[in-house]
Amino acid sequence: MPRKALFFIVSMVLFVQGGLSQNQVPASDVVLVLPFENTSGKGEFNWVGESFAASLADLLKVPTLNVVSNEERKIIQQRLRIPLTNIPSLATSLKLAQASNATLLISGRYTIVPAGAETAATINVTSKIIRVNEGRFMSETIDGRQVTRDINVNDALGNLQTIQGQIAYQILYQRDKALPFSQNQLIESANKVPGRAFEAYIKGLLTPSSEARENYFKNAARLYAEATPDSIYSEAELELGHLYLGQRKNAEAIGAFEKVVSSSQKCREKARAENKPPQCSDENYAEASFYIGLIFWQQGNYESALATLRPLTEDLKLTTVYNALGAIAVQASRAEKKNPARAAALMTEGTALLKKASDSAPDDANVRFNYALALFLNGNTTESADQFRSAIAANARDGEAYYVLAKVLETLKDPTAADVMNQSQRFLTDNNRFAKLETEWQKTKSIPDIPLRVNQPARKDFVAVVLSRRPSTGAVAQVSETESLLIKARSLIKAGNDDEAMTTLRRVLASEPMSAESYLLLGRIHLRRGDIDQAISSFKTSVFWDNRLIDAHINLGKIYVEKGDCLQAKSYVATAIELGPENPDALALQRLSERCSK
Repeated sequence: MPRKALFFIVSMVLFVQGGLSQNQVPASDVVLVLPFENTSGKGEFNWVGESFAASLADLLKVPTLNVVSNEERKIIQQRLRIPLTNIPSLATSLKLAQASNATLLISGRYTIVPAGAETAATINVTSKIIRVNEGRFMSETIDGRQVTRDINVNDALGNLQTIQGQIAYQILYQRDKALPFSQNQLIESANKVPGRAFEAYIKGLLTPSSEARENYFKNAARLYAEATPDSIYSEAELELGHLYLGQRKNAEAIGAFEKVVSSSQKCREKARAENKPPQCSDENYAEASFYIGLIFWQQGNYESALATLRPLTEDLKLTTVYNALGAIAVQASRAEKKNPARAAALMTEGTALLKKASDSAPDDANVRFNYALALFLNGNTTESADQFRSAIAANARDGEAYYVLAKVLETLKDPTAADVMNQSQRFLTDNNRFAKLETEWQKTKSIPDIPLRVNQPARKDFVAVVLSRRPSTGAVAQVSETESLLIKARSLIKAGNDDEAMTTLRRVLASEPMSAESYLLLGRIHLRRGDIDQAISSFKTSVFWDNRLIDAHINLGKIYVEKGDCLQAKSYVATAIELGPENPDALALQRLSERCSK
């Protein structure tokens, strides 16, 4: 389900108030929701248990909680070899929660009474909250006594999403009595997806048959569109895209993925038109775009692949994206025969991206290989040799790496070239690979048959990387180091030492590529230097990672006022005022923007 606008409003209110009320619990809890157990003995209702895991994980995303998403829960469960089809025991559930760094565990069970001649089907749900570290049920103070109580709801099955909204509210209320929103607001958010469409989507997730899955997801998308015209059920289309991709139906996969991208773009356009911060499904957009780009790459359509993947370098800052886009740019350069200037520009772009990928994943053999090959093709033989040695250290049986390294060493007149060539011959025996490469080299002094490496990652691997943007409460040492570097960078900027500050911030981003404050500080440096485009890029990236940074919105608003782009300026002003109604800089910017169109 898409993230609800309600929670953004709540987030803004809490931020403007300057923190949590005295009675609230600090945002230190991480919550994991398990599928609820079906105790009715009727397998046709198993989908309901999964729907609780999906819906509650979304509804509990409020400012005072970090939530392990339903997708991430499945990934961790598979890694621990806990079957997805079984409801784990309490001991196994606690083990799963600990592996997720969760401090709160939500579990439950339900019984369904099927519809009768004159009665609708009903459901009785019982949910529990477990404090993982203490291994006990959550208690609350009632009339001066510590009381542990279950959450019980009984209603018609047709009101399932309303029930889920009620349970989500009760979970949040047991943890914090000073909630800044009502149960009705949460129930309204729970019912954003039409009930029948949501049911079809959940059933599709649980169905092993490809044909049945396709029908369920198609029905979910259709029912959603019928209930909300001109809208797209992104989650259903994303699942369809992956289903088609697995069946090698590339055209159908691209069609489904493009609907996800289109939905996100429409969401952003609507937010701009209404002068509101976008609250769109960025993770779905990124995932769909990435796989569209890979399909184009596999088809040899480099232009389309580059156009699709380039925006993701700003959106995601992921090694996977840098490596894919860099490799495609280099391959496009190799394929460009008519325009030397364009070929050179693509090679430069690709090499720079592959360097970023290599810097962020120095132990990835394929990333190292791609960067080394790009350096070789660019004529940088000395550094290329160093990178190939690192690639071989990561994969000692890489015959292609040995082969190109041998050619580099021959160019450098290194006496070890012959030994390295012997190693390449040893590992390139299949299909007479070594002889074919050597024949081509003797003719053209080139290696067109050695491609760059872009593997299509398993979806769970890509999703795991995207979901890793959620702050981890377990990485205490890393957070402390990051904060100390940020303190140093702030001090250097204040002292006017911008070069050293930028070096410090790059160190932060090497380990914390989602550090919103780092991009905010980089934006200030670029702005001070008069590099407006770089400043805009840095401030926008800062806002992407943390939409609550009021200084980034204020700086963007000022830049667009000066550029005469009044619509953009007013959009950032509106957000800044929402974040800080009494902020003097925001108020000054508001007055400035009011004169922008005059």
